[in-house]
Amino acid sequence: MIPIIVCSLLALTISIERLIYFKNFSASRLAPKMLSLVEQEKMTDALAVAEQQTSPVLRVISAGIHQRRNYPSKAMEATGIAELTKMKRGLSVLDTVITLGPLLGLLGTIIGMVDSFGIMSESGLGNPHAVTGGVAEALICTAAGIFVAVTTLIPYNFFLARMEQETEKIEHYATKAEAALQSLVD
Repeated sequence: MIPIIVCSLLALTISIERLIYFKNFSASRLAPKMLSLVEQEKMTDALAVAEQQTSPVLRVISAGIHQRRNYPSKAMEATGIAELTKMKRGLSVLDTVITLGPLLGLLGTIIGMVDSFGIMSESGLGNPHAVTGGVAEALICTAAGIFVAVTTLIPYNFFLARMEQETEKIEHYATKAEAALQSLVD
């Protein structure tokens, strides 16, 4: 049970941290304003908009503005990859907990059943409460492992969906920013 408890605490900690991280992504509504300023050639104002709030979309557009004379698309691509890496942080641990929880539960069940059969071989069938108590304890371990996996799966899938949404926004606005910056060069 101790490894299952550790897994659940780890999953809870990462889930709370990722929830706070993804909650700060509402700034992508400022991306159209930022693009409008780029089209008007007001680069300083556009960068000031990006500094108002933290958002991967705004950081990607800012990278393109900073490198507008030297390959803005490459700068936005590199920043986009870095932002995607930040979004993925901790998700592999959640995925591991989802897989590991039921396996640890089954391992606990097997150990409990072995102990129960050990009690039965020592005391015979004359003490059925000792055997059934061991079996019940073993099954609690399985239930705990499955519970940890199920409760971790929900935030994991939520964070994957949010990451996908942000990735689509980054691609959309980076393409628009690239077109706007390219039109200024031409």
